[in-house]
Amino acid sequence: MSKIDEVRSAMVAAMKAGEKERKDSLSMLLSALKNKAIDKREDLTEQEENEVVLKEIKQTKETLELTPADRTDIVEECMKRIAVYEEFAPHMMDEDEIKSVISEVLKSLGIDAPTGKDKGRIMKELMPKVKGVADGKLVNQILGSLMQ
Repeated sequence: MSKIDEVRSAMVAAMKAGEKERKDSLSMLLSALKNKAIDKREDLTEQEENEVVLKEIKQTKETLELTPADRTDIVEECMKRIAVYEEFAPHMMDEDEIKSVISEVLKSLGIDAPTGKDKGRIMKELMPKVKGVADGKLVNQILGSLMQ
């Protein structure tokens, strides 16, 4: 079952249950998925669907960061929307999983002690392996902590 079908069925369930905020969040996610499929002119792959979900989460988090502290209504809405979106997001790697992938990449490149000069080469190999399943900022932060 594609994400579009999953989101649509969850939206129908939310409508039947009278959960307006959940239904609205699911409707926005469904629109984003459908728009991406329309732009591509064919069905989305699972990776593309996951990218759309992660993009929506990222945009909502950015909205949350830019919202003034006194606008609690917007903050609450963003928090609820993120919670709904995360139900459909792929499993994200934790720090230990990211560190193991980094160590594999370092071994394949033959780098024992990474330095700042090696970072570009390492990231070039590393990012395709963790794209869509790990937060890029976290990957960069972990790699930076391993640099000498």
